[in-house]
Amino acid sequence: MAKTEAPSLVGKLETEVEIKASAGKFHHMFAGKPHHVSKASPGNIQSCDLHEGDWGTVGSIVFWNYVHDGEAKVAKERIEAVEPEKNLITFRVIEGDLMKEYKSFVITIQVTPKHGGSGSIVHWHLEYEKISDEVAHPETLLQFCVEVSQEIDEHLLSEEEEVKTTETLETEVEIKASAEKFHHMFAGKPHHVSKATPDKIQSCDLHEGDWGTVGSIVFWNYVHDGEAKVAKERIEAVDPEKNLITFRVIEGDLMKEYKSFVITIQVTPKHGGSGSVVHWHFEYEKINEEVAHPETLLQFAVEISKEIDEHLLAEE
Repeated sequence: MAKTEAPSLVGKLETEVEIKASAGKFHHMFAGKPHHVSKASPGNIQSCDLHEGDWGTVGSIVFWNYVHDGEAKVAKERIEAVEPEKNLITFRVIEGDLMKEYKSFVITIQVTPKHGGSGSIVHWHLEYEKISDEVAHPETLLQFCVEVSQEIDEHLLSEEEEVKTTETLETEVEIKASAEKFHHMFAGKPHHVSKATPDKIQSCDLHEGDWGTVGSIVFWNYVHDGEAKVAKERIEAVDPEKNLITFRVIEGDLMKEYKSFVITIQVTPKHGGSGSVVHWHFEYEKINEEVAHPETLLQFAVEISKEIDEHLLAEE
């Protein structure tokens, strides 16, 4: 009697998806920030949490919550391979819903730039072993991967458009005080700025953290364009060697007209002479085209700089 060949339980499925985003950016969504995939594809993927290790490193464990075939499911996966130069990442499923039907399940995502044009091709490769012949091949999961890819692409493109709408304004103010002393007014004692410029800034209070440390929250009362205003700001960067500090406005009057507003103040000693140059840099996104560029606020910054300079010289 001839032996009947047992049907193979081992299988491979693959597909390609053309996208407009760059290969590097798409790869980074899975390698660098898979916890952001849910923002791009909330209907399909609800979350990705890091259980062990670091994002995008071999051996790390991530845990996905997703909806597939109309059901909420989970997958615990170990990162098996990451090749940034090939924009490739491989996940091995080690626990979760897929393990009810498959002995093993490995997902590789590789993104290649399109030849002679912009955009990329996402190559999905599923390699699996079914627990029995009754189990279907994961074709609906492959379709799920296609949909997720398309949604991530849209998300990445909309992010690029947002970046383009960010604008900048900057100016420089020459002062007689030293770069360190001026920087220290904003980094070390912004609650003293009101002493230097009382008609413009009434107070600066510390709401969280410590003066001049990243993540701390400060609250300003100031008068601009003849109106009393407030600004709650988070310190985003402090670099004492460069006499640089960056504040991000998170609440207050500016948020009525701008989606985002970031203020960087850097002070550099003058070459071959005493005194310094204060460089003010605003980066902002207006809520609509009717909103004016913050030129009067830049002028306000110039005036404050001069008054702080006078105050520091009087202190000497």
